[in-house]
Amino acid sequence: MPVVRRKTPPPTANGKQQPAPVTRPGATPTEVLTSTSYLSTGPLRGSVSVQQASKQVLLELKNRLHAKIIAELRDSIDLSDVMAVRREIERLFSRFMAEEDVILNRTERAKLQDQLIAEILGYGPIQELINNDNVSEIMVNGPTQVWIEQEGRLSLTDIHFSDDEHVMRIINRIVAPLGRHVDEASPMVDARLPDGSRVNVIIPPLSLIGPTISIRKFKRVPLAVDDMIRLGTISDKAMTFLEACVKSGLNIIVAGGTSTGKTTFLNVLSQFVPEEERIITIEDAAELQLQQVHVIPLEARPPNIEGAGQVAIRDLVINALRMRPDRIIVGECRGKEALDMLQAMNTGHDGCMTTIHSNGPRDTLSRIETMVLMAGTELPSRAIREQVSSAFDMVVYMDRLQDGSRKVTTISEIVGFQEETILMQDIFRLEVVQDPDGRERTELQPTGIRPLSMRKLERARNYMPIDFFEAPAQIASSLSRGGV
Repeated sequence: MPVVRRKTPPPTANGKQQPAPVTRPGATPTEVLTSTSYLSTGPLRGSVSVQQASKQVLLELKNRLHAKIIAELRDSIDLSDVMAVRREIERLFSRFMAEEDVILNRTERAKLQDQLIAEILGYGPIQELINNDNVSEIMVNGPTQVWIEQEGRLSLTDIHFSDDEHVMRIINRIVAPLGRHVDEASPMVDARLPDGSRVNVIIPPLSLIGPTISIRKFKRVPLAVDDMIRLGTISDKAMTFLEACVKSGLNIIVAGGTSTGKTTFLNVLSQFVPEEERIITIEDAAELQLQQVHVIPLEARPPNIEGAGQVAIRDLVINALRMRPDRIIVGECRGKEALDMLQAMNTGHDGCMTTIHSNGPRDTLSRIETMVLMAGTELPSRAIREQVSSAFDMVVYMDRLQDGSRKVTTISEIVGFQEETILMQDIFRLEVVQDPDGRERTELQPTGIRPLSMRKLERARNYMPIDFFEAPAQIASSLSRGGV
């Protein structure tokens, strides 16, 4: 808590001087703030708690310092040199703090300095959350509520903005470098942070609680295959199978509900693409972090203020076909571009991957059919389903469980088309297993079905042992017969 230093004790109502607050060596900030003279004559009169008084003093101090530093910076330094600006802010902070009548301990002083640097160079109150690797999502619900997600669970923080205008300043700082804009005429925008984190903004009049920001953070260091196995997202055997599928050029859909880890998992799968192949990624906001050398990332562009200049995902997919791609990876398929993806996959472009929002493996295929119809085609449903069944090979479905963990729940193979129905079979399925100590856990296990796509895998020299796809029950049964 800040300690307010008074040079002259304030007078009482009858004109007499009151004794100054306790400032003996070793006195705590709480002792100073709770002294009678401070609470009755300080700048915060009335019935307020020590915490409220402390927060108000810090807020007023922060606003004063911010105004002084900004005024000084405008005339003294090149604002484009971030490191020089940071050093200058630290110098000005020390200078102006010496002029203030408030004493802070070392921790509070350092925290206040970091907040001012974040306010001037970063993203204000949420900068510390962006820097925290344990936070996976940040949700600003107006100026007074900031929620975060950690380990799949939501919690309310004590962080807040000064007002709606403060939130708007941070929003503009996010979207301006990308050439985006947000105002009452265009109150929604998708953007991204420099590290690739996904940002969605919606402001009044559409948002009734003030400007809102939703940030889906990405890891500074992309998750690797071993990380997914260690976290229990997928089993070692299932990942080995998907690795063979990617290397063999199978077309794969990663499907699931919102915030189930689809893009993160797609990013991991892309690590299996051979280095010598030419990869084109297509996204609304660039999020994929491919590690290969020969990667051409393409990003869609929204319309400008006049409503012109839009470049949609579909336009990029069509253009990508003219760029000699070995692989086309679409960050998320959600509209008319589904038709062009089907055309690409059915004309020799193997190894394509994308993500789709859906409620299950079979619902994923229904969603694709719906998106193709959105393109305005007059194709009958039967023709679309035939195209889907021949285009895609695997559907990897992900879900977020009750404990907040994100897991692959099924890996399904599309095996053909019969009587206007796309035929599918589960190769791996999430099952509840019991450890020797009696505890239950979930594990992605083979169903016992050998996929028909093994022919493609073997042509690409990706072989699997004969018993690779045997279910645990089948293995136990064969061991029992062998023992007899």
